[in-house]
Amino acid sequence: MTSDASNPAARLELLVAMDSTVPTASRTIEDEVVVLFDELRDSLLRYVVSFGIKFHDGEDVIQEVFLSLFKHLRLGRSRKNLRGWVFRVAHNLALKQRQRLQRRQAKIVASEGIIENRLDPLANPEEQCANIQRRKRLFAVVATLSEEDQSCLRLRAEGLRYREIADALNMSLGAVSNSLVRSTQRLFDAGGE
Repeated sequence: MTSDASNPAARLELLVAMDSTVPTASRTIEDEVVVLFDELRDSLLRYVVSFGIKFHDGEDVIQEVFLSLFKHLRLGRSRKNLRGWVFRVAHNLALKQRQRLQRRQAKIVASEGIIENRLDPLANPEEQCANIQRRKRLFAVVATLSEEDQSCLRLRAEGLRYREIADALNMSLGAVSNSLVRSTQRLFDAGGE
């Protein structure tokens, strides 16, 4: 582990090290949290940012998630499916952060369907136009999905298994399966392929 304070994992380690209430026996917990941080940070950050949260705010949410995990483990609570637990905490914190941002930006009217248009330099103008229209259709379909369906898709896109998604969103396994089947079918139908 590096001591570079700009490294999020190093900042987490520093915060835990600064906590004078951490007994020496908790160092193994700290190591476990750091390993999970290194393993899940990028996936969690992508997931949190998918809620419309800015990158630097997402990093703050991720640090809060892992500090919560450290406290959770230090209190001797369940270690069952820690990956699902971490994503559930990230989900809840991302929702809270998004609500705070929405309250702050209540006076700003969001423009409809802003989509970053990355043009494929190898595609001709007709293909580029078709790709842009297809992308707009897919984003429009995702926007019409329920919050639960969108969350299932985001977590699945991050590589979580159905059981982990169910744990993260506090849903039944069958509800996750139904949500993903329904959502992917709608996306497939809208994609025209």
